[in-house]
Amino acid sequence: QLVESGGGLVQPGGSLTLSCAVSGFSFGIYAMSWYRQAPGKERELVASIRSVGADTNYADSVKGRFTLSRDNAKNMMYLQMNSLKPEDTAVYYCAAALGNRYYFWGQGTQVTVSS
Repeated sequence: QLVESGGGLVQPGGSLTLSCAVSGFSFGIYAMSWYRQAPGKERELVASIRSVGADTNYADSVKGRFTLSRDNAKNMMYLQMNSLKPEDTAVYYCAAALGNRYYFWGQGTQVTVSS
């Protein structure tokens, strides 16, 4: 099970930290990702992190503003989002993958960037 938290309403230029709490499977062996879906748009990959180590990948649209991290001891993943823009408004989902297959998805947390 994946449970996201930390979403909310923030002004442009503000910051939020999303959390993804994992239970029910061996978190440490899964690569983890954050996706987002804005109204009327397809779901897009925001950032991903490997199961071991700190190798991360980011969408070009969030590079330099978002930071993804995981704590395998606590079964948690985080997305620090800085310098938020209105176009970051979306429902954010965490997901767990082995190889190229996603096995688990959260239900999402809403992020709204607006003045």
